[in-house]
Amino acid sequence: MSGFIPPSELDQVIHERVRLGIVSALAAAGELTFVELCDLLKLTPGNLSVHSRVLEKAGYLLIDKEFVDRKPRTTLKLSAKGKEAFRRYLERLEEFVKGRK
Repeated sequence: MSGFIPPSELDQVIHERVRLGIVSALAAAGELTFVELCDLLKLTPGNLSVHSRVLEKAGYLLIDKEFVDRKPRTTLKLSAKGKEAFRRYLERLEEFVKGRK
């Protein structure tokens, strides 16, 4: 297959199913709270926490922690680097679908 894109050419930080869901949701919404993301993606807090740390470590995610009415609130959004990485990821997928490299 001449148009085949090996998985190694896709951003492996984003390509994992849960992280792709996180990045996609944040790209669409702009920002979401930790609770909103858990509910939207049907994730446990522990699972979201692990995957969000991977994205944050890669520089793709900005995490803001604050208190609202004495309750902690964590908000997540894509960084400029994360938006660019997601854009490139989608371009590579489109090339795969169209069958070119």
